[in-house]
Amino acid sequence: MQKRLSLLAITAVSALALTGCSAAATPAHDDALQVVASTNVYGQLAAEIGGDRVEVTSLIDSAEKDPHGYEATARDRLAVQKADLVIENGGGYDAFMQELIDGSDAAVITAAEFSHDYPHATVDEHADEHSDEHADEHEGHSHIEGFNEHVWFDVHTVSHLSEQIAADLTELDPAGKAEYAAAAEELATELAGIEGELDTLHEKLEGTPVFITEPLPGLLAAAAGLDDVAPDGFASAVEEGNEVAPSVLLDSLSLVEDGTARAVLTTAQTGGSETDRVTDAAAHADIPVVSFSELLAADQSYAEWMRAAISDLAAALGE
Repeated sequence: MQKRLSLLAITAVSALALTGCSAAATPAHDDALQVVASTNVYGQLAAEIGGDRVEVTSLIDSAEKDPHGYEATARDRLAVQKADLVIENGGGYDAFMQELIDGSDAAVITAAEFSHDYPHATVDEHADEHSDEHADEHEGHSHIEGFNEHVWFDVHTVSHLSEQIAADLTELDPAGKAEYAAAAEELATELAGIEGELDTLHEKLEGTPVFITEPLPGLLAAAAGLDDVAPDGFASAVEEGNEVAPSVLLDSLSLVEDGTARAVLTTAQTGGSETDRVTDAAAHADIPVVSFSELLAADQSYAEWMRAAISDLAAALGE
């Protein structure tokens, strides 16, 4: 495809107050369950399922806050201490949550544990129990080797996560069982539809080569059947803020300049000079660049956000 597409990044511009309900659309009543989520992706899911029976605080709701290197504030600690339910990503993504959780009596849901790739025997074990065995330390945070922790881009994982959110809310607030079940069922229908869209895209695009500059959109790309041709070491170096080896960078530029990669997939919140060089090369070669965000935009649901990401991806590849 020779026509360059100009695609907008799905950026997070939330200006909502930390102590407010940063994901819910309606105010909660006085005896609402207190839910704290590490990011507004999980906060929105909790708010959608909990409705006005919950009050949700999302600790990361702005692109200015990087979950990988975020340091919890006193306000964050207070929110978690008062929480009935805490939702973290886990897998090394939001490691700042562990210290907060250790000082809380809240029920805890770890999203990464619902991924079929998570290196645990069961979803009942907490991420930190195996961190020494599986994690590599980088600049104050850890990653589980071989595991893509950006699990919110795996709709199947989010489906199971949503079921758990509804179950935990029901256990904490049995009187809301019918409301939680109805909201979870409605969300499940939406998520099933999104999985169907990805299955259709997979059939059309299976094996299509793309260049992924950082791991963030990797699970979404895989669900769409795309083949990441970026050389080993490029994405991990960029994500960790390290320099890409010169030979790896040269190979990367060649894959874009000669048209091997049909699109370049980047991350809105991160990047660096090497990513800029790859996207510049894509511009000169009329290769589309699609930028993805780690967070929801203000007043955007998870389903809306995912459909926008899928739409941008499909458009870039001519579907």
